[in-house]
Amino acid sequence: MESVLNKLWDDYCQISPASKKIHDLLSIKNPKIKNDHIALRGFQLEGFGIKALSKVFLDNGYTEGLEYHFKQKKLYAKHYEPPNKNWPKIFISELLISEFSAGLQNTIETLTASVDLSAIHPSEFCVSGRLWDLDFETYKRLYNESEYAGWMSAFGYRANHFTISVNSLDSHDDLEQLNEFIKSKGYVFNSSGGEIKGSKEVGLRQSSTMAEKVNVKFIDGSESLPSCYYEFATRYPVNGALYDGFVTASADKIFESTDNK
Repeated sequence: MESVLNKLWDDYCQISPASKKIHDLLSIKNPKIKNDHIALRGFQLEGFGIKALSKVFLDNGYTEGLEYHFKQKKLYAKHYEPPNKNWPKIFISELLISEFSAGLQNTIETLTASVDLSAIHPSEFCVSGRLWDLDFETYKRLYNESEYAGWMSAFGYRANHFTISVNSLDSHDDLEQLNEFIKSKGYVFNSSGGEIKGSKEVGLRQSSTMAEKVNVKFIDGSESLPSCYYEFATRYPVNGALYDGFVTASADKIFESTDNK
């Protein structure tokens, strides 16, 4: 599991160098930054969704947490609790392919049909990247119907974001202070639904940077697209215990950190 988590982090840092810079910046005064959770994306198709992505975590002691429904974005998600405090929670979502147009369904099914899943070890699937060839026009068609589908088609299987546990920081007491510090270094935050999502009452407050753009290769050339982002989360006690789940209304807006605006 340590190897998988390290591969997810290394791949994430390569595709989101700004996140690595923020991490290194905070590490100066916080030698032990705790990762609250890692988010993964998938398609609700056999071999390409939550079941396939969660296997390596369940095999290593993770247990199922809660499930979440995002009706507007047509997503389903689950989170997984780690067997020890050193590992992060895992949040896995999947696009409900059957709820989209026949065109999107056919495109995703064609892309995934080209993949030889037997050639990918289950422990490597969550960090296997894009597994299919893709042209830019196909990406645009998918993106225009679902931002999530567009992102998945271009970036594939990897950490969509890591999340710093603000509770673990010595340098900043709350999200407001942390956000202002990071913005002072030139980074832009997701303001959809407000810069800070959630509340103490629901047990979780979150914020995130907007995904930085990176060069993505397509069959017919290269384009600059939003890749991955960094999230920041503060957890609060609910009914006497620190809240360990996720808030659908907040996560719905966090998803928009990869919007290509």
